[in-house]
Amino acid sequence: MIRVSMLYPNQTGSKFDQTYYAEKHVPMATRQLRPHGLVRVEIDKGISAADPNAQAPFVAITHLFFNTVDDVHNAFKAVGRPVMGDIANFTEVRPQIQISEMVS
Repeated sequence: MIRVSMLYPNQTGSKFDQTYYAEKHVPMATRQLRPHGLVRVEIDKGISAADPNAQAPFVAITHLFFNTVDDVHNAFKAVGRPVMGDIANFTEVRPQIQISEMVS
């Protein structure tokens, strides 16, 4: 199983519209990516760091699950522009992206 993690850093002064993200962006991305191999999606909303007095390092993290890394690359070749282009509608923060193979 392959996991694509989209990590949105919690940058002071930056906007992040959690409602738009959860109710519009992620469902749209899911609809676009599912025909290209997306298996499931999980959304994390950052609420704290290990130090309870510190802000979470990421305002949101989304995990996209695919069966193969080829599925990931083919999906984003097919529909990556509209999915990534929608980011400006909820934040100006550029996500960090990591593609991982799940080992356990």
